[in-house]
Amino acid sequence: MTLPVPAPRAQGVTPVLPVVAVVVVLALPLGPGGGGPGPADALSALVVVYCAVRLLRGRRRPLPRTAAVVFGLPVVALALAAVTAVSPAAGLSGLGRYLQVFVLVPLAVLLLIRDRRDFRLPAWALVGLAVWQGAVGVHQYVTRTGASYQGQPVRAVGTFGAQDVMGMATVVSLGLVCALGLALGRAPLRERLVAAGFVLVLLPPLALSFSRGAWIATAVACTVQLLLAGLRRALAAGAVVAAVAVVLAGGFGVGQSMLQERVGSITRVTDTPDQSVTDRYTMWAAAAGMWREQPLTGVGLKGFPEHRDSHASLALSSGSDTEGAGAAFRRQPLLSPHNMYLLVLAEQGLIGLLALAGGWLALLGCAVRGVWRARRSGGPGLDCGLVACGLLVRLLTDFSYADIGGPSTVL
Repeated sequence: MTLPVPAPRAQGVTPVLPVVAVVVVLALPLGPGGGGPGPADALSALVVVYCAVRLLRGRRRPLPRTAAVVFGLPVVALALAAVTAVSPAAGLSGLGRYLQVFVLVPLAVLLLIRDRRDFRLPAWALVGLAVWQGAVGVHQYVTRTGASYQGQPVRAVGTFGAQDVMGMATVVSLGLVCALGLALGRAPLRERLVAAGFVLVLLPPLALSFSRGAWIATAVACTVQLLLAGLRRALAAGAVVAAVAVVLAGGFGVGQSMLQERVGSITRVTDTPDQSVTDRYTMWAAAAGMWREQPLTGVGLKGFPEHRDSHASLALSSGSDTEGAGAAFRRQPLLSPHNMYLLVLAEQGLIGLLALAGGWLALLGCAVRGVWRARRSGGPGLDCGLVACGLLVRLLTDFSYADIGGPSTVL
């Protein structure tokens, strides 16, 4: 594959500025009760339009055949699931959301990023967003103005508020993965040291999010990045992170009883599960039941809430309680199984899961191959490959504990 001649710096940055703008918009606070599509979603739609206009003006074939297949198969599967939805409105709404998150926006980003410099700009923007949200989250913990956790307003949620307790955890996790990938690359030493510093800075807010799923997904992604970067770097970076974790836990009071209990609960979820874990397992069983009834096509897009009660056991609660961070007490209904794979399996069947998950694995395979090429050649681009691998592994791991929803979904 031949690369285009690099354009002047001012022109080279221009195509990815709309992508960076989407990241920047997520730094703005949400209004009370917000939790659905927001300004970032609207801006992401403009990014897609901008990309389409550029393609039409350039009059060039946008994608190789393999990429067209990877992104085209989910479109077919989603259209089939929309036809089998409980209502035309639900089908169209679900189709639009899935196309936005898994096809249109990723394609636009892929086509707007032309070289490594373009790739690094959104990556650094994600790191900056994570630092901002993390700083707000740590302030919430210190001043006890966060979301409620075990009856105390100490959960760090950033500007996302109590209505989206996973928003800050997601952003900080993504930023940490980006920072680690940039630190492990072959950029100038100063740039790598700055990235490594941000990795350490983002550890406290990630811990104070009290999100077990975000912890696990981040740990898995960072481990993969370290292993891909080489054994020597993996051991050195692992030792530094372990030392910092000890200092944070013992010296700065981050490892208080609530955090220690939360960490310990990861290994006790099957022995003494709390209500949130019980709800999760119950919804997983309900999703599996829906799939068994319609194994190929599922119950249709947006169909999980409609079929939940007929498949869930009595152990399922009426909702999760949220309050704090400027929001009043609210009980949020449980409208998804909090597992992306089971959600797709329940609503889109085996056809949808193979199309979506197959595309994700294909992208991961391409990213890993790019890392190996960069390592063998010794040239630039290792950091870009590590960031891509880390983000994909983090996403695929997190989907075992979460699904799409909330303002941070656009990331």
